[in-house]
Amino acid sequence: MSRDMQITFDAHDPRALSTFWRDVLGYVHPGPPGVRLPEGADPLAAWDEFLAGMGVPPEQRNTRSAIEDLDGRGPRVFFQQVPEGKVAKNRVHLDVRSAPGLQGAERMAALEAECERLVTLGATRVRRFEPAPPMESGFIVMTDPEGNEFCLD
Repeated sequence: MSRDMQITFDAHDPRALSTFWRDVLGYVHPGPPGVRLPEGADPLAAWDEFLAGMGVPPEQRNTRSAIEDLDGRGPRVFFQQVPEGKVAKNRVHLDVRSAPGLQGAERMAALEAECERLVTLGATRVRRFEPAPPMESGFIVMTDPEGNEFCLD
């Protein structure tokens, strides 16, 4: 039997990091429990209002955030505030599938286009790895705004 899973990021700024990954993955911020959001409502603003109504002080309202796949296929991603900074390379990283089914120059062009988009969102390009068939189809290593490494694959 398979299990559902959640991916958790330690973060200095959970709201900002969740917004970055929301835009990378095409996910959404869910609304607060029991709150029905009108069409076009900002779920983060709804969370602020919800937390204020619960008496959570403003300085504690950015300790957690989450994003979800609107289609329910991908895992939920949770962001929790931690005091310490990132000190070493990730032991686990995400591969963001940005060129499914493409090969060679067409694949690398699609990865480069996505790389450019993510840089405008706050990512940093680290290194490009060229295709080396039959084992390697090429990928681009990047970091998110808090320095977590991931690959466009």
